[in-house]
Amino acid sequence: MNGKSKITYAAVGVDRELRAEAKRALRVLHSTYRFSRYGGVVQLPFGNVFPFRDNCYLDLVIEGVGTKVLVAQLVDKYDTIGIDGVAMAVNDVIRSGARPLAIADNIHTQVSNPTLVREWMKGIAKGAAEAECVVSGGEIGDVAELIRGLAEGKGFDMVFAAIGEVSKEKMITGRDLKPGDVIIGLRSSGLHSNGITLARKILFKEWGGKYEPFDIPEPLERELVYEVLEPTRIYVKPFLKVAEEVRVKAAVHITGDAYLKFNRLTLFSKGVGFEFNNFKPQPIFMLVQKTAEELGGEISDDEMFKTFNMGWGFAIIVDKAEADKTLDVLERAKVHAERIGHVTKTRGIRILYRNKQILLK
Repeated sequence: MNGKSKITYAAVGVDRELRAEAKRALRVLHSTYRFSRYGGVVQLPFGNVFPFRDNCYLDLVIEGVGTKVLVAQLVDKYDTIGIDGVAMAVNDVIRSGARPLAIADNIHTQVSNPTLVREWMKGIAKGAAEAECVVSGGEIGDVAELIRGLAEGKGFDMVFAAIGEVSKEKMITGRDLKPGDVIIGLRSSGLHSNGITLARKILFKEWGGKYEPFDIPEPLERELVYEVLEPTRIYVKPFLKVAEEVRVKAAVHITGDAYLKFNRLTLFSKGVGFEFNNFKPQPIFMLVQKTAEELGGEISDDEMFKTFNMGWGFAIIVDKAEADKTLDVLERAKVHAERIGHVTKTRGIRILYRNKQILLK
C-alpha cells in the first residue's frame, strides 16, 4: 500500500451509485407512453424514440454542459461553451441512427449580460452549423436567486434539447451484437464535457488543485484552461455517412460513466461483453492522474475509464466484415478513427491498458 488516498468521482461530488438509484424513479414516466399518438414507443439502449408519421420516428434528447461552465467563467471565455451544449445533444440523437433536425437551448443566468449572451450565441451557432441543424428556439431566464457564478453577474447554466428523425429500417437498436463484432472509436478532442468536476478539483487552484489557469504544465503544449475548454467534438456528419453505407449495430456516445455505458447494450444483446485494447489518451488525461499523485492522492486506472473518454469520444459497433469499410468511410470524412476493441462472449467490460487488464464494475 502506498498510503495515498483514493480520489473518485463520488468523492468530489458525483456519486454514480446514488445517481443510478435515483434514476429508478424515472420508471414512473413509462405510464405516459400510452399517450403516444402514432404507435408504440421504442425503447433503445440510450433512450427512446416515438413514432410520428409515414414510418418516421423521432428521437428527442436533452443534455447539459455541466460544470464546464465554471471553467469558462474562470477566464471569462464564453464563445465555445455553446459548441459543447450542441455537441452533447446532437451526439446523443445520432445514437439511434436519427438525423438531428432542430436544437433548442435553455440558459439560466444570474443576469442577462448582453456581452455574455452574444458570446454564448457564437458557440451555439458554430455548433449548429457543424451539425447542420436548425436552432429553432430557446430561452434565457434571469434567476439570480438560483444561479451564482465565480464572479458577480457571470453565473449561468446551459441545457440543450435536440430532436432527430429516423425510419424504422434505419433505427440502430443494439439488439443483435455477437462475439467478434468490431468496436471502432472516433477520436475525442480531449475531456469534452464529462468528468470536469473531477478534473477541475485536481488541476485548478481555484478548486483546490495545483495550477493557475494559464500555466502550461508538462506534457501540455498550451495553457491548461484552453486544454480543458477545448469544445466537445461533433460527430453528426461523419457518423451519418457511415450509417448510409454500413449497417451499424450500436453507437455509443462516450460521455458520463464513460466505458461503463457499454453495459447498457447488454440489456438488448444478451450474453455478450466488451474488450477494449487500443487507447491513446491525450496528455490532459495523463496530467489529471499525475497531478492527483503530486497532491498526495491517487486516481486509479479503472476510475479514469469510468469517468473520462480516454481519447475516444464516440464508438460504432459493426460486423467484423464491415469494419474496414467503416474505417474507410471515416477516413474519407477526415475523422481519426481506429479499431479499439470487440464484442466478446464473456460478460463484462475488460480494458487492456498499460500491460494490465482492468475489469470495470
